[in-house]
Amino acid sequence: MKALLVAEYREGKLLESIYELGAFAEQLNAEKVIFAVGNKDDLPALGSNVKTYLADSSKYTEYNPSLHRDLLQKVIDAEKPDYIVFHHSSYGWDLAPRISAKLKVAQYSEVVGVDNGSFVMPFCNNKLRKVYRSNSKPIVLTIQGGAFKAVKPSEKGSVEMVDIDTASTYQFKGYEEAEKKDVDLTKAQIIVSAGRGIGKKDNVAIVESLAKALGGELGASRPVVDAGWVPHSRQVGTTGQTVSPKLYVACGISGAIQHLAGMKKAEHVLAINVDKDAPIGEVAELLVVADLNQFIPVLIETLKK
Repeated sequence: MKALLVAEYREGKLLESIYELGAFAEQLNAEKVIFAVGNKDDLPALGSNVKTYLADSSKYTEYNPSLHRDLLQKVIDAEKPDYIVFHHSSYGWDLAPRISAKLKVAQYSEVVGVDNGSFVMPFCNNKLRKVYRSNSKPIVLTIQGGAFKAVKPSEKGSVEMVDIDTASTYQFKGYEEAEKKDVDLTKAQIIVSAGRGIGKKDNVAIVESLAKALGGELGASRPVVDAGWVPHSRQVGTTGQTVSPKLYVACGISGAIQHLAGMKKAEHVLAINVDKDAPIGEVAELLVVADLNQFIPVLIETLKK
């Protein structure tokens, strides 16, 4: 069984998402092969026995949908993988369906787990999970960020350059900077975030008061932002900001994988939740099972003392 892992580069730098793809392949117990459009100075390190097929980004640019599809097709023809694995990112969203359509095979998007060879994906706003198994191969998949713990081996394998004689009507112009946000949570050392479990908009003030007492910033999960309780500029997660504070306090946050992906680099995690079995408890160093309306005021008074 073989997994072809598609690495990503941005502005000449290899993205660490490739190591999450490697962790996914490990769960499948699959042989790993890498495809990348990048540069020789910064190559994936998934082990000395893992081969990388590299196309030069100075020739093919960091993204060109038709050229990257055809380059990847050449590697697929050579390696005949069982799985073609992308990160669930803008690159993967665009290229994975092109490969799936070209090969006329199934695609599974936003995979968050492996269950005896089947693939687990969220649906219904992450309230439920669905499990799929395909009877045909290869399968194209995109992997949700943060779902598989990245392990970075120290050794790099062999490299083979890939070239094609294909023209493209696309031109890569560069990257456009995202609109500046009201607050940059990526620089915050302490973040206190509100989740759906806070109950109502009025309770955002309670969470914000804890953030102020700790000298930190207010954050939020997507449901709170979607409800209009907190501005999008304060959203943490795959569709918000990715943060790495020294302390992350999750108030009424269940622990959806999309949110965990945004705060997984926090040094310490404290969670406050009425549900002792909430998934956030698996990543929190301390889970306080309590009503935040009762607990937070007491905590603030204690901090003042």
